[in-house]
Amino acid sequence: MNSARTSTLASLRGAIGHLEGEPDGLSRVALGHVSADAVLQGGLVRGALHEVFAEGGRHGAVATGFVAGLAHRLIGRRPLIWVQQDFAERESGALSMSGLQELGLDPRLLVTVRAKDAETALRAASDALACDALGAVVLDVWGEVRALDLVASRRLTLAARASHVACLVLRTAATPSASTAETRWVVRSASSPSATEAWGAPMLDAQLVRNRHGQLGRWIMEWKCDEGLFREGAAHPEFMAPAAADRPLEAIAGRRAG
Repeated sequence: MNSARTSTLASLRGAIGHLEGEPDGLSRVALGHVSADAVLQGGLVRGALHEVFAEGGRHGAVATGFVAGLAHRLIGRRPLIWVQQDFAERESGALSMSGLQELGLDPRLLVTVRAKDAETALRAASDALACDALGAVVLDVWGEVRALDLVASRRLTLAARASHVACLVLRTAATPSASTAETRWVVRSASSPSATEAWGAPMLDAQLVRNRHGQLGRWIMEWKCDEGLFREGAAHPEFMAPAAADRPLEAIAGRRAG
């Protein structure tokens, strides 16, 4: 009897360890950014948890765009579930279907779910990850969420591994904490490369601060809407005069006197 229980317990532990580890042959999806893909050993793992953090509300829009780009790369032609906490919508605004379409994401593949609070959003995302017909699930929450702890992240990771569906967690105005995330990113806005265009190219400052199977890094990325991938940020082609605050005091005084 004891030996049977010991064998069963060992089998369960082995199964859990296999799910929490990286199974052989787990597919990765390239971002298109050569340096980032090299550090990621080929790209993002599909059936895994990935976290994206925006520092305060001012970088919420660019972090949302980054998550949309990651989702675009991950889903192919499969549906995307985007679960958004009501408070996150009030603070950052509702998702714009026309805006996502401008980024290259097909709105016809997107299903949005509104949750009254973070706990409800977490449950909805967990349930959605059980559907292996999806390409990805986005969990969009605002602020410090006590329910999204290490245990909750482990559940999301196990669900993502079991269904091979990516889970992208967008955290705005939150502090990173312990989790089982495959990768963790901190995203900020970056200047567009050209001031002559009516609309600059989508540019972002992406810092990889957690990578379970590789190195870390920080890059200026340009999102290519038509191609649906990230590229190296282009250097500014024109001479830019330094801002007045960065010039020597004598130079500013001489110009005013002239």
